[in-house]
Amino acid sequence: MTKVGRPEKSRLLKRLIRERELWFWSSLSMVWWVIFFFITLYGIVYAFFDYVPGRELGWERFVGLKHFTAFFQGRDAGIIIRNTLVIGGLNTTVGFAAPIVLALLFDELRSSKLKRVAQTISYLPFFVSWVVVASILTAILSSEGVLNEVLVSLGILEKPILFLQEGKYFWGMITLVNIWKNVGYSTILYMSAIAGIDQELYEAGAVDGLGRWGMVKHITFPNILPTIVLLFILGIGNILNIGYEQHLLIGQPTTREYWDIIDTYVYRYGVQMGRHSFAIAVGLMKSVIGLTLVFITNLISKKTMDMSIF
Repeated sequence: MTKVGRPEKSRLLKRLIRERELWFWSSLSMVWWVIFFFITLYGIVYAFFDYVPGRELGWERFVGLKHFTAFFQGRDAGIIIRNTLVIGGLNTTVGFAAPIVLALLFDELRSSKLKRVAQTISYLPFFVSWVVVASILTAILSSEGVLNEVLVSLGILEKPILFLQEGKYFWGMITLVNIWKNVGYSTILYMSAIAGIDQELYEAGAVDGLGRWGMVKHITFPNILPTIVLLFILGIGNILNIGYEQHLLIGQPTTREYWDIIDTYVYRYGVQMGRHSFAIAVGLMKSVIGLTLVFITNLISKKTMDMSIF
């Protein structure tokens, strides 16, 4: 046992030394996750108590599911859930398909230099702050913005359209902005999956007379389908996790009925109003629903397509 164990430990030690940079940066990521995710999980207990900052949390403050039922009994619950599901659904369907289409289009570019330039340009919006994006959007879509000025000057419109002040435009607008900001960065995994396809398959397809569309339909798409299914299952879990910065920055008081979602609701009650236990309860409810959706989607995918993540 000792003689066998020593060579294994020696090989493991040599591998750790050889891959020390990889392990170093990975350890930093794991430490970040432990500090900001796993340790903070203790905070979910506050969802079942009437927590008051500065006071000891004892069993006399235990209220069970009071905060959960209070959310559903509130007058805003229906609007909050509707907006979250609609915007999350648009992001998970239209927003999910956009990077797949873009990755396929990038793959069709024959010039490697043009492909690199196009990919770099598509990545840039991801690194732009939502504050900057909101400012750009206001400059373009406000009543006195560039778009309205152009449309009015060309005689297409008689008076400016209030894109930012009318709620009926918000869902489509926020979906397009989310796609514009994230589509390029989201293509990375799909481009990696496409790059891993055996080139002999394309050569065989060319011999069989497949055109470009045939290559995509019969070779490229089937080979990246496992990646698509995996990301879709994970994306379903985030259908309720659609951020709050863009909604607070782009949304107006007159359009609140269309942009107020669970995340902005939690921010308002937890940070601005100080109802910490109530906000934690709503956030916990959202996480449980997201996890449940992941399990359901994974099960459906496993039964229908024989593909799953667990």
